[in-house]
Amino acid sequence: MQAFSVTVGIDMQWQIELDHQRPLVEQLVEQLESGIRQPSAPGSRLPSIRRLSAELGVSRNVVIEAYERLVATGRVRSRQGAGFFVAARDVDRHEQGARDGMADVSSAMWDLFQDPGDGLRLGCGWLPIEWRDDAVLAHAVRQVTRHSASGLFDYSTPLGAPELRAVLQERLRGLAIDVEANQLLMTGGATQALDIIVRCLFRPGDTVLVETPGYYNLFGLLHLNRIRVVGVRRNADGPDTQHLEAMIEEHSPRAFYCNSVFHNPTGSTLSPAVAHRVLQLAERHDMQIIEDDIYADFQHHPTPRLASLDGIDRVLYVGSFSKSLSCSLRVGYIAAAPGLIGSLVDVKMLSHIATSPFAEQLVTTLLRNGGYRKMMERLRMRLGEQSARALRWLEQGGWEVYTVPEGGMFLWIRHPRVHSSRLLVEAAGQLGIRLSAGDVFLAAEGDTPWLRLNVAYTEDARARQFLTALR
Repeated sequence: MQAFSVTVGIDMQWQIELDHQRPLVEQLVEQLESGIRQPSAPGSRLPSIRRLSAELGVSRNVVIEAYERLVATGRVRSRQGAGFFVAARDVDRHEQGARDGMADVSSAMWDLFQDPGDGLRLGCGWLPIEWRDDAVLAHAVRQVTRHSASGLFDYSTPLGAPELRAVLQERLRGLAIDVEANQLLMTGGATQALDIIVRCLFRPGDTVLVETPGYYNLFGLLHLNRIRVVGVRRNADGPDTQHLEAMIEEHSPRAFYCNSVFHNPTGSTLSPAVAHRVLQLAERHDMQIIEDDIYADFQHHPTPRLASLDGIDRVLYVGSFSKSLSCSLRVGYIAAAPGLIGSLVDVKMLSHIATSPFAEQLVTTLLRNGGYRKMMERLRMRLGEQSARALRWLEQGGWEVYTVPEGGMFLWIRHPRVHSSRLLVEAAGQLGIRLSAGDVFLAAEGDTPWLRLNVAYTEDARARQFLTALR
């Protein structure tokens, strides 16, 4: 009987009998369960998959399956980018889930926003710097600084720059969203808009439904405020309305968050039929909807929005220019019902004081002089061309695409030969490619074979090498 024994991790002996009749996974799970019952174990980090596999002389798949079994029972927590940890005892499950959710998001964001050096950010959520039109932007900066010094030194008004809100009012009419300028609240990007909404509408213990896969930063924000996060499946035409109805009836949520156009991460767009059904459910169950439409300007031909069908009654509509114009220009906004806008302004002033008048004047200038419109026309065309090339390479590599979007940056992909996106992240890293494991986009813990791909970065030769290597 051949056995391996080694002291690692949580101060215990791990022993695997390689020629025993019992499966290796069961042996490892049994010893893990024994170790994590130690009084000092909660919160301890388990050995990495690679290390435990090497020291015990078993395959990595054995270690992965053992860890995943313990994650499924709640005894072990998986933190993206950090590893596996013994779950804490004597802590409220919801509180622990909130902490784990924040840790997962923090780890994912830390990895995404680190300077990659010569690495390729193939899975990030923004456009490459070289795709930006710095000449148009620089011209607008000169115009603003030449004609107005107030934007450089003064606070903005509580609602934000009146001139920009007037322009936005007209732009939203193009999407059949009819609002008054005083129903628009300027924010420092969509993230701040969501932060204001969460602080204003929800209290610890409330439940919010989110799409899964979906926007991981929102998950972390809700966890931070101790809001219960419940996932609703996202289909190719929007949220699964049968699942949505079941989750509403089971959890009585305060609100449902929906990314309507070019959904992050699947790239899918809400269909009119699904939009009507979502609003029917919201009306029947007295539920508010947060509609995130930050990719609106990447769309060639507008489709119906929840806000246009609802008339800004139950829907809070969130928009932004950070993805389309510049990540550094944090300019976003909320459109809300007249009876709610005052409370949102109060939260904004208490938590953030004001938004940047310089950035707001800059966006106003670009919207008025046509510079922004021309930039977006070029971006839409370039994204379409690059997406078509990426889809050809994915087909060559044998990948499955969740849905083929009509625009935007994202593709949600998996390879039938790979069961875990974490393995793909590791393989990509060896080529100098940075990706995020697909599980960070899930509302609940678990592994997934799916990955988010940003087509704008597939121009790099390393991307084509990665996408076609598994064929």
